[in-house]
Amino acid sequence: MLEFFMLFLAVFLGFIAENIREHIAETNYANEFAKNLFEEVRSDSVVASQKVANRIKQENALFDLAEYFKDSSLTNVSKTFVLNFIYGVYFRTPGVFEPQMVVLEQLKNSGSLRYFKNEELKKAIGDLAVAINNIRDRQEVENQIRVQYVNPIIIDHFDFDFESEVTQRRKQNIFTSISEYETNNNIIPFHLKSIEKIDKQQIINVLQFYAGPAMTSTRRIHFQKYIDLNARVLKMLREDYHLK
Repeated sequence: MLEFFMLFLAVFLGFIAENIREHIAETNYANEFAKNLFEEVRSDSVVASQKVANRIKQENALFDLAEYFKDSSLTNVSKTFVLNFIYGVYFRTPGVFEPQMVVLEQLKNSGSLRYFKNEELKKAIGDLAVAINNIRDRQEVENQIRVQYVNPIIIDHFDFDFESEVTQRRKQNIFTSISEYETNNNIIPFHLKSIEKIDKQQIINVLQFYAGPAMTSTRRIHFQKYIDLNARVLKMLREDYHLK
């Protein structure tokens, strides 16, 4: 009888010890994933804010450019026109958001999300992944509009001699060069090409459509949804895992 009891006790204690080890391991996994996800999401929150600021600048440039095309001279364009053309039409990547998803994808694909015990946190992480996919879908729509309608404006009418001059024969990248040009008093000639072929109303419609239903809609709805969820996930991770 004593031997049976001792055997039962050994098995029982072994079972408890294994549960404790498993619990400790899962807690460690959860803490590690939480820390890595926190850093990833926090980093993306900074990038998203930058992209929103860039998008607002691009949207304003497009709307201002559309107004210019309505009743201003296209033969002698102003420096403001040139900057709006660059920021609104020529630049694309400053407003494109490509979030990191290494930890997020690992959590989803490996089933490691189960280590998080907070159901609200797990749901928010899932919603965050959906919001990212929605932004990607919207950016693909924007890109299709760009390829079909905006890029032809660049190809047909952009002054690539200006680009060569402002970048010092391409010794500087275009982003740095335009940023410097915007803040100095220099005037570099910019001549729209094939002015006689310009359909003002067509270009105005393209600019306003690209700025409004495409870019502004993406920012106000999908970017804002992501930003709200991002903040919520960070808040819960801080509270649950004492992160700073």
